[in-house]
Amino acid sequence: MRVQPVTPDGAVEHVVERVLATDGTVRVLVDGHPSTGTAAFADATVAPLRAAGRPVARVAVRDFLRARSVRLESGRRDPDALLDAWIDVEALNREVLTSVVRRGRWLPGLRDPDTGRSTRAAYEDAPRGTVVVLDGTLALRRGLDVDLTVHLALTVAAETRATPLDDAWQLAAYGRYRREVQPERRADVVVRVDHPDRPALVLR
Repeated sequence: MRVQPVTPDGAVEHVVERVLATDGTVRVLVDGHPSTGTAAFADATVAPLRAAGRPVARVAVRDFLRARSVRLESGRRDPDALLDAWIDVEALNREVLTSVVRRGRWLPGLRDPDTGRSTRAAYEDAPRGTVVVLDGTLALRRGLDVDLTVHLALTVAAETRATPLDDAWQLAAYGRYRREVQPERRADVVVRVDHPDRPALVLR
């Protein structure tokens, strides 16, 4: 294993190149602590992918969380529930990740993460070659039907510093995730972002 310094744009280009090397539909997951900017990283891949002629379905895990009554059943600050029960994996697979392949369509969102109400979003077409770009937190090895995984990695110290005091209860979930999932070993692409303006690719 070696670590290669890159620019923020260079990290995005590396992922785009990996996607473009594959024909057909590709489903990409960008995973990381909320402070790592998974949404911004995922957004940055959209323009170059479209410029290369690939349709893009941009989706956020937060728009496919379980109903509030389910995910908050054990309380609002249960780290085990955060890790194990918040993401509606079945719905994400059914409405997006599997649907783009089997039915040629995808749903942009299912529930408003704040209100829990249905977004009433309409399905969108997914022609052959569509790239699904999904971003989220604590999302690796949750059973999501994806083809390429990207993890934006932080050291434990950086993760702790980046977690607001009101969210400190979540650190136990991140710790379990690191121990049980080992995202830096499992992800196809690992980008260390302790210093966001000076990221580094982990090459294996």
